[in-house]
Amino acid sequence: MDSRQLEYFVAVAEELSFTRAAQRLFTVQSTVSAAVRALEADLKTTLFDRSTRRVTLSAAGAALLPEAKAALEALDRARAVVEEASTGLRGNIRIGTLARLGLVNLAELLGSFHRRYPLVDVQVATSPAGSSGLADDVRHGRLDVALVGLSRSELHGLEIRDLATVPFVVLLPASHPLAGKAAVRLQELEGERFVDMPRGFGNRSMVDRAFDNAGIPRRTQVEVPELTTIPDYVRAGLGVAVVPQLEPAAAPGVAQLPITGIDLTWTLSVVTVSGRRPSRAVTALLDLMSDSIRPGYF
Repeated sequence: MDSRQLEYFVAVAEELSFTRAAQRLFTVQSTVSAAVRALEADLKTTLFDRSTRRVTLSAAGAALLPEAKAALEALDRARAVVEEASTGLRGNIRIGTLARLGLVNLAELLGSFHRRYPLVDVQVATSPAGSSGLADDVRHGRLDVALVGLSRSELHGLEIRDLATVPFVVLLPASHPLAGKAAVRLQELEGERFVDMPRGFGNRSMVDRAFDNAGIPRRTQVEVPELTTIPDYVRAGLGVAVVPQLEPAAAPGVAQLPITGIDLTWTLSVVTVSGRRPSRAVTALLDLMSDSIRPGYF
């Protein structure tokens, strides 16, 4: 058994595909298959149940997976300690983020990180499933760290650091009958058409749950993938919106009102996988992150 065999095994276990594992490792499928077969021969067991349609972990493979990851992480830490002693912090970070997130100036944060640790490679990704997809990518090892906006009950299997909490607000067209009020109750929005993000995004889940708990039916007329574009659709009269207050003021032609009668807030958190110590590079990034929250947003 060697570290390369374990690396190939972990990739196949996480991707559940020899083809995708080979693509992830920038090699050919036959090399990955040969390494896994050699590991199975060495361990005298079958690690994957293979069929023409899918690949799944066997019971032995499922038992090996956390141990293989721990062994590879221990090797990585040992290499990192030696390299850092002579050349400085090295490594690779895969970070997931929400599209056009206003609370964190991610470009500025990563620029500062690069200036401090120029030998660390950083890859940034988003997920079409929003926070839920990012959290799942961290759980399965496709990301090392992610910025998400989910309730703690939806972050099982993850280590959580809360960065900021902001209230939800109601966005209305400036001509809406409620636009002149000081605050709005959810009950006053019954019968309205809504603009929101697709299901799976953390803020959408929280708003759906708030209306369900209040017994208020809600019809989402328009779904858009970016929070920052929602005011444009509200201004056009396509609906009202309940969103986190991520901007200091509403867009022109849109009234932004606080919500009264309910404590409805959205928390931005940074998550890593639970039960596994982050790499030294990830730890260094986390140490910088709390200083990157934009002032005036909460």
